[in-house]
Amino acid sequence: MLKAAFIFLAPGAEPSQHKADVQTPEVELKVVGVQDYQAAEEVIRKLVSEGVKAIELCGGFGHEGVARATRAAGNVAVGAVRFDVHPGLNCKSGDSLF
Repeated sequence: MLKAAFIFLAPGAEPSQHKADVQTPEVELKVVGVQDYQAAEEVIRKLVSEGVKAIELCGGFGHEGVARATRAAGNVAVGAVRFDVHPGLNCKSGDSLF
């Protein structure tokens, strides 16, 4: 079974509260909300220690945010949804906010 995660940015998101687990016969997906890049890095390190092998980032992560997440993930695959500006972040990139 593949253990995977989707991390989204949202103002005021707390990883301990804003999370969900979805299980299919082939994939165990953890969805986690974070409020900034630093929180994402912390969550990623925890997920990797729990055996997550693939991480996808929401479109709010800019180029720098993806780079930081990739460094935090080590050898775990990291992908990203791509928006130049994200409608959920007042049409800005996370790079300009975090």
